[in-house]
Amino acid sequence: MTKEKQLTSEMVEKYQKVFRSRPAAAVIARAVQRNGIKNASEDPAASERLHRAFSYEIKTGKPSNQRHSGRCWSFAALNTLRHKFAQKYNFKDFELSQNYLFFWDRIERANMFFQKIIETADKPFHDRLVDFYLSFALNDGGQWANAAAVIEKYGVVPEYVMPDTHNTKDTSDVAEVMNYLMRKDALELRRMVKHGDSEEQLAQAQERMMADVYKVVAYSFGEPPAKFDLEFKDDDQKFYQVLGLTPLDFYHQYFDTNFNDYVVVTNAPDHEYGQVYSMPTQDNVAGGVAIKFMNVPFADLQAAAIAQLKAGETVWVGNDVLQQMDRKRGLMDAKLFHRQELLDVDFTMDKRDRLETRQAEVTHAMTLTGFDLVNGQPTRWKIENSWGKDNGDNGYFVMTQDWFEEYTYEAVINKKYLPARLQELAATTPIELTAWDSLQ
Repeated sequence: MTKEKQLTSEMVEKYQKVFRSRPAAAVIARAVQRNGIKNASEDPAASERLHRAFSYEIKTGKPSNQRHSGRCWSFAALNTLRHKFAQKYNFKDFELSQNYLFFWDRIERANMFFQKIIETADKPFHDRLVDFYLSFALNDGGQWANAAAVIEKYGVVPEYVMPDTHNTKDTSDVAEVMNYLMRKDALELRRMVKHGDSEEQLAQAQERMMADVYKVVAYSFGEPPAKFDLEFKDDDQKFYQVLGLTPLDFYHQYFDTNFNDYVVVTNAPDHEYGQVYSMPTQDNVAGGVAIKFMNVPFADLQAAAIAQLKAGETVWVGNDVLQQMDRKRGLMDAKLFHRQELLDVDFTMDKRDRLETRQAEVTHAMTLTGFDLVNGQPTRWKIENSWGKDNGDNGYFVMTQDWFEEYTYEAVINKKYLPARLQELAATTPIELTAWDSLQ
């Protein structure tokens, strides 16, 4: 074992000399302490790079607002659907119910959780996979495929049919209750398996536990409708009315999206390119749309996104949104904050290194709606966020090309917009990833 090295006063004196040797150290220290690292290091030229003019953009309506929840993955998925509805039916501010989708995700995810707990009951309590399931429990976060799986099974409804409640706008209360409930039930299921209880007894216990989950979700979110009346006026004030639709009828009759036609095109340089990966540990619907990633160089992801946007269809993207971002102004620029120059330290890592060290994460999903080209090359992109109209330009963000390359990891693309070689790749058998992979 390596002997511990004590920090001595002589060593500290050396560090002090290095710090004070910088001529402007005292001035910089005052600026940082007064204004914070980001404010003191912001590049004033960023506004020029991020002005909001785009050579191509899809006209979309008012932004949605996930508020204090981690439902960005479902908001971005529903945004791509509502954009299609808006174009087809001339109703730009149409909105789908995020509460409806979240309700069924909670129910389906609980069902999968209990099954995974039973499957891993023979493993030690602090086995890494068991730890993952217990820590993940009913986390708000999710993947594009989680939204697709729920929509394919349960359909969709307009926002007015099942609007958000206090507990979807702020999921902290219900999350606390659900975590207690799920972990308590996990202990019971593990004890039953250890005791040698039969499959029938385990199934009965799971049914009882699922009934409790349904209670909590129904009390918190309201019960989803079996049928509803579709009524709206389009932007020309033409009135539409269809009575007695089921959510699945609505989805199949008014939306032409087949989620099986789409693939998550990924740029994760810590994984081998030219491979398809799956992550079954985070699938939320048994037998539903599975989580899969097709890993390719960034140029392929970008070309596919441009092709889909030019065809008039917005693009779900997964990003590390917390990097080099000004939330209030809606700015994303890889050179927005010059922190290394300000602090005189080097913490440079490339995309691969950030993923491998977990400095990088797919923290947020948004919707690409436009881009700007200069001499045939993109320079900036328009993003519809789900943080409401008070962030960005009425809810819309703008990102530079270098931010897109550095901090975007996923784009959901219809396979028809991919070249033949990538369509063939998408059809290959995926390699299964661990639950704790960097793409989670």
